[in-house]
Amino acid sequence: MFAKINAYLSARKEDVYVFAIIVLVALLSFGLGRLSALSEGQGEFRIIEPEGQAAAAVLSEGGEVVASKNGSAYYLPFCGGASRIKPENLVRFESSEAAEKAGYRPAANCKGL
Repeated sequence: MFAKINAYLSARKEDVYVFAIIVLVALLSFGLGRLSALSEGQGEFRIIEPEGQAAAAVLSEGGEVVASKNGSAYYLPFCGGASRIKPENLVRFESSEAAEKAGYRPAANCKGL
């Protein structure tokens, strides 16, 4: 069996070389394309904040926490739950102790509380 394969390949050496070159060029092109796609996405980082939430995303120096008038939990201003509070329902507290005295509990999904 190996003798038949060897005889076939030796009779068509030029075809085998052309096929090998085509495959290598295709693999090289694919690899370079993947490499360029990976390097394009690493140049620039931007933080996008929802409109109207920029002020709520900054911690004040007094350790401010926020809550909703309609909710039962308080959040740090940069937590995801705080960004979903409507501005008309937003309640600000000077500290977590003040929020707990007002009847709010720490949000379970807000790390740091």
